[in-house]
Amino acid sequence: MTKKNKQTLVIKLGTSVLTAGSQTLNKPRLVELVRQCVTLRKAGHRVIIVSSGAVAAGRGVLKQAVGHSLAEKQMLAAIGQGQLIHLWQSLFGIYDVNVAQMLLTRADLEHRERYLTARDMLTKLLEHQVVPIINENDAVATAEIKVGDNDNLSAYVAILANADKLVLLTDQHGLFTADPRANPEAQLIEEVTQINDELRALAGGSGTQLGTGGMATKLQAAEIAQRAGVDVVIAKGCEYDILPQVLTQTAPSTTFLKFDAPVGGRKRWLLSGPKSSGKIICDNGAINAVCNQGASLLAKGIVAVEGQFQRGELVQVFCQRGKLQAQGLTSLDNQALSLVLGCHSNEFTQRLGFATEEEIIHRDNMVVLQPQGLKEA
Repeated sequence: MTKKNKQTLVIKLGTSVLTAGSQTLNKPRLVELVRQCVTLRKAGHRVIIVSSGAVAAGRGVLKQAVGHSLAEKQMLAAIGQGQLIHLWQSLFGIYDVNVAQMLLTRADLEHRERYLTARDMLTKLLEHQVVPIINENDAVATAEIKVGDNDNLSAYVAILANADKLVLLTDQHGLFTADPRANPEAQLIEEVTQINDELRALAGGSGTQLGTGGMATKLQAAEIAQRAGVDVVIAKGCEYDILPQVLTQTAPSTTFLKFDAPVGGRKRWLLSGPKSSGKIICDNGAINAVCNQGASLLAKGIVAVEGQFQRGELVQVFCQRGKLQAQGLTSLDNQALSLVLGCHSNEFTQRLGFATEEEIIHRDNMVVLQPQGLKEA
C-alpha cells in the first residue's frame, strides 16, 4: 500500500452499536470491532476511536435501577468511564496495541490554547502508534460546556486530527428516504454532496432510548466535517467486517463527500471550537465580497445584528434570505456594532467615541461557508 493510500480514520461507535441494543455493553461486539481496527492498522491506517458507552458500562457495574436525571447519568458515567477504557485497553492488548484515554468538553475546543494542546497530544499518540479512545467528559460537563453528543464530538475530533475520513457506526445502514423501521420501501441514500433542508427533514430524533444522538446529529456532524475537508460515512456497526468494507467502498452506507478546498489550522479551529453567540445579517454586496472576493467584512454592508456577543467572540454571517454564509471573530460587541451599521469606518470614532479596527470580521479570523464548499476567506 502506498503512503498516500494510508488514512487517518476517526471511528465513532454509538451506544446502540456497543450494547447491541441491550442496556449494557456487549463484549463480543467490542471484540469484533477491535479486531477490525487492528486490521486497519496493519494496513497502515491510523485509527482514532470516539467511544460512547460510559453510562451503559456504569449501569452494568451498578446492577441496580437508576433514574434518568443529569446527576444520575453523570454518576453512571463516572462509574463506567474507567470500566470502558479498561475494556478497550484489555481487548487491544490482546494484539499488543496500546490505547490512551482522552476526555474532552466543548471548553477544550473553544479555548485556542487548550485546542492546540489537545491537537498536539493527539498527534503524538498517533506518531507512537497508540489508539486514542475519546469521549466527552460526561462526569463533570455541564450544559454550558458540553458538546452534547458523540456524533458532533467525533466531527470536532476529525478536525482536531486532520483526519481523512469520519466513520459513524450506528444501528442503521445510513440515511434513508424514509424511516426503514416503519417503511419497508425506504431507499438508502448512498451519496450526499450537500446537506439541505430536505435531508434534514428525513432525519428523525434519537434512534434508541440509550443514545443521545440520532440521524439528525449525524447530519450535523457530517456537515461540520464536510466543511473541514473530511469525508463522512454512516454505516451499520453490526455488519461483519464493516470497517474494511467502508474503506473499500463496498459497504451499504451513506457517504457525505468532503468539500474540496483545504482549510488551515486556525480556520479549522474556527469551525470546530468557539460556540456561535450572535448573528450578523449582510446585504448582497457584502456577501459577494466576503464569499467570492476574499474580502473582510465591513460595517458598510451590515444591515442587522441579532443576539448578544462580546468583542472577539464568534458570530455567524447570514445573507438577507436567512442563509448562513460565514462565521468569524468580531472586532465589536453587539451594542457597538449596532451603532455603526451601514457606516464607513471613518465614522466609527464619532459614533462610538473610540477608535477601532476598520474590519468587523477580518478575513484571517473568518471561514466562508458556501454550497460548493469551504474556502479560505
